[in-house]
Amino acid sequence: MDSPGSSNNLHFSTVVVGSYVHDHVWLTDRFPETGETRRALGFSTGPGGKGFNQAVACRRQGGEVVFIGALGDDALAQAARAFAEQEGLDCRWQICTGTPTAAASIVVDADGANRILVNLAANELLEVDFLQAHVASFSGARVLLAQLENSLDTVRAALALGRRHGLVTLLNPAPVHADIDAGLLALCDLITPNELEFALLLERISGEKVDHSGLATQADEQLHALCRRLDVGSVVITLGAAGCFVSHGAGARFEAGSHYRIPAERVRAIDTVGAGDAFNGALAAALADPEAGTFRDAVVHANRVAALSTEKIGASLAMPTLSEVHDRFGAD
Repeated sequence: MDSPGSSNNLHFSTVVVGSYVHDHVWLTDRFPETGETRRALGFSTGPGGKGFNQAVACRRQGGEVVFIGALGDDALAQAARAFAEQEGLDCRWQICTGTPTAAASIVVDADGANRILVNLAANELLEVDFLQAHVASFSGARVLLAQLENSLDTVRAALALGRRHGLVTLLNPAPVHADIDAGLLALCDLITPNELEFALLLERISGEKVDHSGLATQADEQLHALCRRLDVGSVVITLGAAGCFVSHGAGARFEAGSHYRIPAERVRAIDTVGAGDAFNGALAAALADPEAGTFRDAVVHANRVAALSTEKIGASLAMPTLSEVHDRFGAD
């Protein structure tokens, strides 16, 4: 089902296949201990989910976007539709009667760190056949962006459709699924794990165990070698306050054979929820823009969007606009 105002005649620069989750966010000075009840310092609720956050981030960076996801038939679904219409975000919703819209509990402490509990609900029922029914959305697009909050079969089908239509296939492998395999990664031109996700992928794909907490301090050549063991053309590891690390293999679609770091931007972070989604949505928007410059330029821009998103509370609601990014960091 399409959101109001959508048109099958439009060509979309980015197709996002992913999750919608309605977030419930509590603010606290510190996380409670086991068995402890603490007073919250604040509460908010609003749209979230990795896929939806990334679609909103992409849209707010000026991207033409179609989002494909699943909802229940309930009040939270109505809220999702209303917000998407407000954002001008074109959505293809599979409605799963009898299954609730996904929801999450998020606790954020005084340092901006978070702990999250999520029920993926309708997201896990997004069907391959539903994607096939909207295959026209892939025609004329430039980038396919997916995550791992849907079933692996659906994610695999989305990446395969992206490959078939010549799109840049971008996977944010979060959260890392226990059954992810090299075959799924082979469908990706680019993956964007954080430190923990990268370590989990290494262990599950190559059998090598590394301490994720030490990745940011590893020498560039050593980290590049680890990235190449995943056999994906391009890998961008997001490293939080340490910025990110870029690694391209010989067969990459972008800067073949190169690797480098991008430092983090200095901001006043109060909530890191959704920062990775801001990064991925902005990166997709930049890669879909033929006038956006080099891959490095795209990563620098995505890094800025992610940093700025931490200065607001919330997920989708915290995604900065292109003008806000330019006002803070300049337009170059």
